[in-house]
Amino acid sequence: MSAPNTYSELQDLIRSRYGELSKRLQQVAAYVLDNTNSVAFDTVAIIAERADVPPSTLIRFANAFGYSGFNDMKQVFRRHLVEETANYTDRVRLFRELEDQAAPERPEEILNEFARANAQALQQLAAQTSAEDLNRAVQALAEAENIYVIGLRRSFSVATYLTYALRHLNRRAFLIDGLGGMFKEQLELVGPKDVVVAISFSPYAQETLVLTETAAGVGAKQIAITDSQVSPLASFSDICFVVKEAQVDAFRSQSASLCLVQSLAVSLAFHDDNDQGDKKKRANARF
Repeated sequence: MSAPNTYSELQDLIRSRYGELSKRLQQVAAYVLDNTNSVAFDTVAIIAERADVPPSTLIRFANAFGYSGFNDMKQVFRRHLVEETANYTDRVRLFRELEDQAAPERPEEILNEFARANAQALQQLAAQTSAEDLNRAVQALAEAENIYVIGLRRSFSVATYLTYALRHLNRRAFLIDGLGGMFKEQLELVGPKDVVVAISFSPYAQETLVLTETAAGVGAKQIAITDSQVSPLASFSDICFVVKEAQVDAFRSQSASLCLVQSLAVSLAFHDDNDQGDKKKRANARF
């Protein structure tokens, strides 16, 4: 089995497989889920002592979930801890404490790293995104009575751009932003003939998850843009795009997500133009 890349994926997998683990491995599972900081910072010896298991059990636990060793699994917890640190200065400081390798610091080095990483992420996006899913998403957007878009925190800029682009295509597109604390009121507008585009990456925004459940309850079609097939957004979606964003040190880019939503918007423009052309041909044929 392939090892989970994110803490949320690993967390879900541990919980789903907890009952089939041995008693010793269950001890480790309980400890790592309840003590993420310890797993990120402490040595294997200290973690083993606190979990009351031999160090070899930690290695077996990591192997059981697809990792080459416990230190390999620790990297998932370290990345999660860094990503959960909201202040960027604190994030850089924490990254330096956790990582051994030298990180780029000069502006030109950081630019080169982001450019390189984004180029790889965009190539991966183009290679791994299904043409069928793209066509289904464009068709769903074309047929929607209303389109509701939600993306909070780091996903907000992607959601905002998509709403902007859809408005320029004369679509009834609405950004769910919870202005004035009115998430509930905005969510109640979603109907069965609508499409919801939900954008969220680990750690997933709770309000976005609530919207996907609400949309599922009324039968609205859903397009999810997220980072994993086991993302909580994926379970409610009709079409799910998994986007692996570039990451430089402790900071993830948004280039691939923006490229995807721009591609959907431009594809919808061509769809509309072709549809208008077909209508003109049918009209001319009647005369």
